[in-house]
Amino acid sequence: MGMTHLCSFISLLKRLPWTASCILTLSAPAFAHGGPGGQDLKPGEFKASPIITIEGHGGLENNVQGPPRHYAIDGLYGTVLEWGLENKGSFAIEAAIGPAFVWGEAEHFYGQVHAHGSHEDEGHDDDHGEDEAESFSSASPWRRTDIKGYLSARYQPTGNLSFQATWKPYYITRTQTQDGLEDELGLRNEVQVGALYAFGDGDVNFALGDGLESVVDGVFVSAYNNTGWDSDGTYLGNYTDAWAGFGFNYDQLNVTLSGGPRFYTPGRYANLPQRTDWGGEIEFEYPITDNVVAFAHWEAVYSSEGGEGWGIGFQHHIGTGVTLRF
Repeated sequence: MGMTHLCSFISLLKRLPWTASCILTLSAPAFAHGGPGGQDLKPGEFKASPIITIEGHGGLENNVQGPPRHYAIDGLYGTVLEWGLENKGSFAIEAAIGPAFVWGEAEHFYGQVHAHGSHEDEGHDDDHGEDEAESFSSASPWRRTDIKGYLSARYQPTGNLSFQATWKPYYITRTQTQDGLEDELGLRNEVQVGALYAFGDGDVNFALGDGLESVVDGVFVSAYNNTGWDSDGTYLGNYTDAWAGFGFNYDQLNVTLSGGPRFYTPGRYANLPQRTDWGGEIEFEYPITDNVVAFAHWEAVYSSEGGEGWGIGFQHHIGTGVTLRF
């Protein structure tokens, strides 16, 4: 899964006026949970925050035969540079890089069709399909150490509105083929741009007695476009998530729910039409200490249209880990 993941603009939301900091994902939980500490900066004030994120995550493509699996443990080190602006606004640059210890497939862009894919036409023999599934799942040993990273810029002109652009490179360190699915040496790339608007101040804490009248304070909408390229330079396509969500606290536990349509346009290589998928995500954050935050998330996306190399059904991405901020 090209998440990543994450997982997948979320850290930029740390500067929005709510405690909910996990919204969507995409696809890169290390990015999602590695943002600023959330303190308001005065206009002209500057803050630099080193960050370390360790996360274990998995991608499950249940809509393709095999089914392909991606598992990894990431260790990313980086920093957040942030400047305070007028009107409770801010500007931030965030970057991180580190190893990804990979089992199964490498992390990849959502909707990527495998050229030698594990999905066959409906005439595919059922017994053979079961053999493929067992073959892949039983043949998902430790494979290699890849390198992943991200570079993000976020502009928040007011306390309720945020614009963000992110580059998420992923370097495959060695060409490997497994059951016809190939990870090719080279740099995979994903670019994300979009915006988020929060309707309230985000101060919703049901442990403190907040009721339904406070729900609007945790509601937000967002639109983010993601574009991907494979390690051989193939344009994989793009998708736009136009999602709505709700974030709240229960005591110190932060919970964020989001979901909506995913408008997907595959690259020409896939020979598939445009389609609308549907997805949702639930995310949790819990502060262990002032500088350590534990997190977990689950994103599920459903595709209602199939084709050669792509099937109807769910794709899942699940991850958990900790972020240390200094």
